[in-house]
Amino acid sequence: MMSAMSTDGFGRTRARTGAAFGLFGLVVAEVGVALGGSLAVGMGFADFRDSFALTNSAIALSCAVSGVLIAWQRPRNPLGWVLLAAGVLQGATAAMSPLLAAATANDWPEPAIRTLTTVFLFSWPWSIGLCLPLALLLFPDGRLPGRRWRWVGWATVVSGVLFVAQFGTGPADLLDDARVRSWFELPFYSDLAPLWRASEVLGLAVLLAALLSLVVRYRNGGEQLRRQLLWLVLAVLVMVVALVVWGPGGDGPLVLILLCIAAVPAAMTIAVLRHHLLDIRLAVSRAVLYGLLTAGAVGAYLGLVAVADAVLRSDIGPGDIGPGDIGPGSPLLATLLIAVGFNPVRVRLQRVVDRALYGDRADPVRAVSRLGARLASHAGTDPADGPAVVREALRLPYAALRSGGVEQAADGEPTERVETVALVYRGEQVGELVVGVRTGQQRLDRADRAVLELLAAPLAIAVHATALSDAVQRSREHIVAAREEERRRLRRDLHDGLGPVLTGMTFLADAATNLLRTDPDRALELLGRLRAGAGEGLDDIRRLVHELRPPSLDELGLVGALSRRADLLRSTGRDVVVEAPAELPPLTAAVEVAAFRIAEEALTNAIRHSRADHVRAELVVNGALEVTVTDDGGPARAPWRPGVGMASMRERATEIGGTCEIGPVPAGGRVRARLPLLGPARGDGGPTDG
Repeated sequence: MMSAMSTDGFGRTRARTGAAFGLFGLVVAEVGVALGGSLAVGMGFADFRDSFALTNSAIALSCAVSGVLIAWQRPRNPLGWVLLAAGVLQGATAAMSPLLAAATANDWPEPAIRTLTTVFLFSWPWSIGLCLPLALLLFPDGRLPGRRWRWVGWATVVSGVLFVAQFGTGPADLLDDARVRSWFELPFYSDLAPLWRASEVLGLAVLLAALLSLVVRYRNGGEQLRRQLLWLVLAVLVMVVALVVWGPGGDGPLVLILLCIAAVPAAMTIAVLRHHLLDIRLAVSRAVLYGLLTAGAVGAYLGLVAVADAVLRSDIGPGDIGPGDIGPGSPLLATLLIAVGFNPVRVRLQRVVDRALYGDRADPVRAVSRLGARLASHAGTDPADGPAVVREALRLPYAALRSGGVEQAADGEPTERVETVALVYRGEQVGELVVGVRTGQQRLDRADRAVLELLAAPLAIAVHATALSDAVQRSREHIVAAREEERRRLRRDLHDGLGPVLTGMTFLADAATNLLRTDPDRALELLGRLRAGAGEGLDDIRRLVHELRPPSLDELGLVGALSRRADLLRSTGRDVVVEAPAELPPLTAAVEVAAFRIAEEALTNAIRHSRADHVRAELVVNGALEVTVTDDGGPARAPWRPGVGMASMRERATEIGGTCEIGPVPAGGRVRARLPLLGPARGDGGPTDG
């Protein structure tokens, strides 16, 4: 079954391809008739041009080539078939020109002449009035911009029919020396003037709606769709420049302008099939710039010549210049003024055009300000908004933030070529900004890189701040989890350890009370057991208290507690020394416990795992409390393997915002912890009162 479906699909594709090339062949044949027939009947180039056979042939071939390529590569896109239809219809009109000339010159039968006239009059209006506006509506994907645009499609059909009726049913003055008529010529054509004016208004409205649809697609579309639309914009700009340069007057310039219509189908084909061909933004930027400059220069020249002529004429006698003459100094003065003002105008126009196509590339300060405002806004505190701002600022197809090899945020569609900008904060790379290269470019321009490097600074700060925020959140979660674990341990110890002891003591006390009169000896025995149980309970309480906070810290202070611990370790035969200032600054309980636990663990590890004869613990106050434990065990025989003790020391230092370095040194081993002095505490390192 799947094989049959595949065969059917392949057959339909071949049929569509055959139909497309068949229509293309028909257009080639029509243009061949136009060219060969013109030569056969002796039409010169001027006659061939003035009969519009030249422009019709050019438009027909352009539409046919574009249509067959799109229909071949994108057979499901109706745009190709619409262009093929336009080519066939435009070619039919072109082919009729020499045939009509031959028919009238050789007295062909009137039905044949009227048939040729009818084909001539009714072919090209369908192409211009229906096919091309419909192609604009369907460009580039073959679908309308949305459901609400269906009425525009129907209005285009109605406008096309009226356009055909207007130009196909009127009097046909096609040839200078012969009067020809079509089969559908209306004798009351002039009475329908209001209908033809309405047709013109409707046609203009449809054309404006088609252009508006392109604007809507550009605003709502992605990077690829915008590049496709810019190809069509470039073709329209070529037509506008031709109109400005050649002017609207005269048949010759009009023919050249009509030839420029052929650029529209060509642009559509490139946009649909090869929109990655080059950096279309650069091409449109330059076309817009120099088109505006050309129009402005021509207008300014004419205006300045007129003004200068009026001023200079007052200094010349009335008999020196004729009524229509221009003063001899007017063109020179106008040229000088335009030359002086050309570059400033060009610079300003270039800024406007570049901002429309390349965003804030020429104004890095504005780009940074926009990014800062977005990051500082309530909704933009997260750097996830950064890629969107970067894309908007430089009109890039893709931007993403990566940190630790993981993509944190992205905007746009990834491209084949990307470039990376490092995000550095205080000399440390905290992430990278990845941007897609514009289609048609091999790499980003220097101006783009300069703006990206400026944008990287606030983005690096935002990424670092986010990382710190995540670290704080993880620390809070760790603290909550550790607190709950400690509570569960205390509950378990109290329930399983101290609880049964106290319960047993209660039972012994009750039993001894009952035996005091009847069996005093037995009662005394139970009271002894009761006293022993109380001792066990006290031991459990001391153990729990010691695990919460070493009692020696409250009794002796930090230095005294470490000295006592050193005294116990000297029983192993090692020389253990504690060096500390005569008086320590006030320490918080957290710093005090962390310093004692780190030093205690380091001293124990040095005695247990090293071959040292001398171990020294040193406390130094240097903007922070530095705890250093060193031994002279000699070079390590093997790399240090992190264990529970080393991890515990690092965690204790990190929890209060400190650092802990652990590792071998040439003389032996060293543990150095730097702990912050976190505000006032209960006093110095000496014992507490009471």
